[in-house]
Amino acid sequence: MKQKLTVNNQTYEVEIEDINARPVVVHVDGVRFEVTPEKQEQAETRKEASAKMAGELYKPSPVPVAAPSPNLALSGNSLTSPLPGTVVDIFVKAGDKVEAGQVVLVIEAMKMKNSIRSTYSGTVGEVLVNKGQSVAHKQALIKFADLGEASWM
Repeated sequence: MKQKLTVNNQTYEVEIEDINARPVVVHVDGVRFEVTPEKQEQAETRKEASAKMAGELYKPSPVPVAAPSPNLALSGNSLTSPLPGTVVDIFVKAGDKVEAGQVVLVIEAMKMKNSIRSTYSGTVGEVLVNKGQSVAHKQALIKFADLGEASWM
């Protein structure tokens, strides 16, 4: 999951592997960090260090994100495919209102049908795939016109 975080008035785009795991593993500019949340506003970070770097303090200096990504899958207002496969059913169309957790389409992968649920509540702006179309992992499936509350199922 990609997120924008602000640290010392600088915004960074980070990729979080599993927000529920402890420690949380995040990637900033290709560098892997383990973050152990303590309080809502404070977190301790550790860099995976090799034996020769043990005891050395690491000070990251990632480049701030300048503009939103033109890639719909990274822009934050779309639902992306969690796995590669073939779209077999689509249950929404442009203009439909959806709730977080609602099944919006089905993707078949390795002869298994997978219900894809919306991670947001809001209005569907555009369905970017068709029935029978092959999709890749993290490909944008649905673009939302407006977003409501997010769900972290």
